[in-house]
Amino acid sequence: MFSKPQQEHVWLDRLVGQWKFEHECEMPDGSKTSAQGLMNCRSLGGLWLICESSGDSPDGQWSSIMTLGFDPTQNQYVGTFIGSMMANIWPYHGVLDPAGNRLPLYSEGPKFDGSGLGKYRDTIETIDADTWLFISEIQTDSGEWKRFMLGSHTRA
Repeated sequence: MFSKPQQEHVWLDRLVGQWKFEHECEMPDGSKTSAQGLMNCRSLGGLWLICESSGDSPDGQWSSIMTLGFDPTQNQYVGTFIGSMMANIWPYHGVLDPAGNRLPLYSEGPKFDGSGLGKYRDTIETIDADTWLFISEIQTDSGEWKRFMLGSHTRA
């Protein structure tokens, strides 16, 4: 039962490579931080993208791993995110926009204020072959999406 890469899997190949990034964060409480680092993204059998990041922030050094693939049975992208700075795993699911440039990935995790779970959206937006953005948002109680992180990635 070996799966074969489909068109949706090929889309992930645009992220394969070495990347430098800068992330700017503004938390809901108004505090601001930034982080810089490196990311290495590789393909696993043409079906999965594995991105390993490490960087520096005012809170210290950190590392993370993001996995992304396409599940034809669900007809959507799926994946996970884990980081050395948090104890929870973020399961992802999402559908590529019609233009083929934005992949919003939805998840659920702890709210910043510790008051329970919240809905999150991390969006990968490809700009060109050497640039992409990573945008993190939380859904407010009124249902609006509030951006708290913008990451710019450039090919190293």
